[in-house]
Amino acid sequence: MLAFIIPAIFVSDLFAQTNVASVNARAGVVHAITITKTTDLNFGNLSVGSTGGTVVYDPNTLSRTASAGSSITLPSVTGNPTLATFTVSGESLYSFIVTLPSTTLTLDDGLSHTMTVNSFTSNLSSSGSIGTLNSSGTATLTVGATLNVNANQYVGTYNSTIPFTILVNYN
Repeated sequence: MLAFIIPAIFVSDLFAQTNVASVNARAGVVHAITITKTTDLNFGNLSVGSTGGTVVYDPNTLSRTASAGSSITLPSVTGNPTLATFTVSGESLYSFIVTLPSTTLTLDDGLSHTMTVNSFTSNLSSSGSIGTLNSSGTATLTVGATLNVNANQYVGTYNSTIPFTILVNYN
């Protein structure tokens, strides 16, 4: 009879066993992504007659273009046009996404004459506004836009009434 009791004890011990697994936790901290302005957006000098239009400053072609059919001209004394330029810094070889303004900016000459700026584009526009930081953890971002010029626009220097904001985040 003793032979039957011993196997019953071993069987009940097998069903009572629990399995344990160990796991570790891990987190990686990377450099924060930053953006620093290098230059402001400056459409440079232009003149306009009785037909308004637009001046597009394209960051991919690095050129300013007056709309066809307008009386806008871009004189040879350019007034030092510059695309808005930024340095993006962060973790080397990481990709990032750029969010450009979707609003219209107002340029004002201080005398209540205005022009608007919209349709912002970047040198990353052809890639869906996604860039990649180089092996040093930096990238150059250039931003252009469209300047809307009224017919017989008042002569003067126009500045934005508020700055525009560019956002960058890791992708």
